[in-house]
Amino acid sequence: MGFNELIDRLDHSASVQAAGISRGYGGPPLREVSVTAGLTRLRCASLLKPLYAWVSAARVPGARWRDLAEPAVVVSSNADTIGLWLGVGPRVILDDLCERTGVRWALPNGDPSRFGSVEVTAAEVAAAYAVFAQAAAAGDPAACEVLGWMRQVSASQAFGAREATGSPETAVKCGWYGAPDETTLRTHVVALPPRTGAKATVIVAMTALPYTGARDRETYRTKVTQGLSVEDEHEKVAGEVLRGLMSTTLAELGHR
Repeated sequence: MGFNELIDRLDHSASVQAAGISRGYGGPPLREVSVTAGLTRLRCASLLKPLYAWVSAARVPGARWRDLAEPAVVVSSNADTIGLWLGVGPRVILDDLCERTGVRWALPNGDPSRFGSVEVTAAEVAAAYAVFAQAAAAGDPAACEVLGWMRQVSASQAFGAREATGSPETAVKCGWYGAPDETTLRTHVVALPPRTGAKATVIVAMTALPYTGARDRETYRTKVTQGLSVEDEHEKVAGEVLRGLMSTTLAELGHR
C-alpha cells in the first residue's frame, strides 16, 4: 500500500505526516522520504521525550538525571519529564537540541511549561533522531542509555511499532494526547530499528485524526483527569493508520 492510498482513506479533516531517514558512514547513500497531508506542523505530544532526556544529561547530576529521564522515556511519565523540562529550562533544552542536531524548535505559545505543545514536522523529528541514533552508534553514553530505555517501552505504549518494523528489538517512543481545545486525537510514533554497523534508520509517523463524538470526548477527558490509561482509545482511532504510515515509509526507504 502506498501513501496515496493510505491518505485517500482518511477524513478530509485529518492530518498525517510520515518521514524516514536511513544513513551511515561506509554504508549505502543517504535515503530520505517524507509525506504530509493536512496541517504542516503538529503538536509533538510526548514524541520528543527521549531527545529531551538525551541533552539534559549534560546539565543534571547523573543519579538525578536517571531518576527523571528513565521513567520519562520508558513509561512516558509526564511528571518526570516536567522535572527535566523545567529543571533545565525549556529554552536551554531546545537550544541544546538545535546545537546537537541542527533542528530548531520554538517554545509553545502561551504556556512554555507544556513540553508536548512544541510544534514539529515529521521530517524534523526524523532528522533530530537520526543524529541521536548516530551519536549512540559512536558511543555517546547518554544516547546509548536513552536508546536502551526506548527498547524497554512496553507493547501497550508502542502501538504496534515493532510489528510494523518487523523487529522486536526496535527502539520506540510514542506520544498521544487529546487536548480540550482540539477535536482530534494526536498519536505519534518514532521507531529506530536495530542498526547495521554505523547505519541508522529512523521512522516517524504522526497523526491528528478526527475525534468529535461528544460522549467519547467527555469520557476521554474524564479518564485523563483521573489519571487513567487512554492508549486503547488512541489505538482504536489511529493504530492502523500509524502502522500503515510506518510500513510504507520503511518500504520507500528500501529497508530490509
